[in-house]
Amino acid sequence: MNLILLSGGSGKRLWPLSNDIRSKQFMKIFKEGDHYESMVQRVYRQIRAVDRDASVTIATSKSQVSMIHNQLGDEVGISVEPCRRDTFPAIALAAAYLHDVRGVKEEEAVVVCPVDPYVENDYFEAVSRLGELAQAGSANLVLMGIEPTYPSAKYGYIIPEDKEEISNVAMFREKPSEKAAEEYIAQGALWNGGIFAFRLGHVLKRAHELIDFTDHADLFAKYDTLEKISFDYAVVEHEENIQVMRFNGSWKDIGTWNTLTEAMQDNAVGQAIFNDRCENVHVVNELNLPILCMGLKDVVVSASPDGILVSDKTQSSYIKPYVDEIDQQIMYAEKSWGSFRVLDVTQQSMTIKVVLNPGHGMNYHSHEYRDEVWNVISGQGRTIVDGMEQKVQAGDVITMAAGCRHTIFADTELQLIEVQLGKEISVQDKQKFDLE
Repeated sequence: MNLILLSGGSGKRLWPLSNDIRSKQFMKIFKEGDHYESMVQRVYRQIRAVDRDASVTIATSKSQVSMIHNQLGDEVGISVEPCRRDTFPAIALAAAYLHDVRGVKEEEAVVVCPVDPYVENDYFEAVSRLGELAQAGSANLVLMGIEPTYPSAKYGYIIPEDKEEISNVAMFREKPSEKAAEEYIAQGALWNGGIFAFRLGHVLKRAHELIDFTDHADLFAKYDTLEKISFDYAVVEHEENIQVMRFNGSWKDIGTWNTLTEAMQDNAVGQAIFNDRCENVHVVNELNLPILCMGLKDVVVSASPDGILVSDKTQSSYIKPYVDEIDQQIMYAEKSWGSFRVLDVTQQSMTIKVVLNPGHGMNYHSHEYRDEVWNVISGQGRTIVDGMEQKVQAGDVITMAAGCRHTIFADTELQLIEVQLGKEISVQDKQKFDLE
């Protein structure tokens, strides 16, 4: 099974846990055994449970690559979008990546689906079946329609010609009113969850019709010049031979705090205390401080280094315009090498806690406008400062003046406090070098 998982967006409706780097699919809030996992980790685990040999490629932006490697490792394939250009260019680029980089043949089937649905394993069993239908070649495009559980105005609808498990598609309807949705459902309409399959060569052919490119490298190079257009407008609306397969298993589109808390196994992730007058209250707490809730009903509380949210669950769906007004730097992020958390910011300093995973290290780099001090608080590793290597452990202090080339590697998990000092502290003030 060849799978393309679409991973995009900043997920501002789940602020303060999500930000421009950490989208909702990377939030570790779902309990699995004795630990918590993110949506993308859960989906990836489920795919492997259904098909151990599945080829998984995640189509995403540059800003998410480090976090994907952090959570899934280095084996997962990644099709990197240089910039945002909507779903058709993203899928065209991923298709070219599969063909030119991964060596997938044009006659093979590919399934595309979002990276963040809350589903059970039967969903991916249906996804595998969808790929088989596309491989059989009876239709150019095969969609998976979700059996509606209520007349929603949030989703688009697929209206099949009949109510069989597999049917030709009669028409599509974009997000309707609830009354119109009731009428569509009475006709056997299905939610359009953005899950579809095709033979790789078919979509590559359509991509070449709309875009002048030779291969993946060429398409990547001119990606920022492409028209922003959805897959629906570029491909689906021009297809005459489309089928839909019904899926009546569990499926949730988790896009707001209200829907997310419905999928949480526990009422609290992190430190939280509830008195006996609380009803339907959920807390997600990433701070090392207790949160006490008393007499609350239908409320979500979320605390992270980026901020604190206290909201009625229904009102939490309308968070985005308020979050758009918040202008601050990213306070927490996971990287391919570990993670960082900003502890303090002043006009001429920034203090950060850095965690390096064993066997990982930073780029060899320098800063023009700031000095840095590393205070190692746990673990063992090695630093290289202007070409000189030395071992470091808890209690060691390393000082780097502006212009000094430096890096650090972790032999065990390595935790340090990094203090940045200077009149101009910026993420753009970084020049990378190759180690000799």
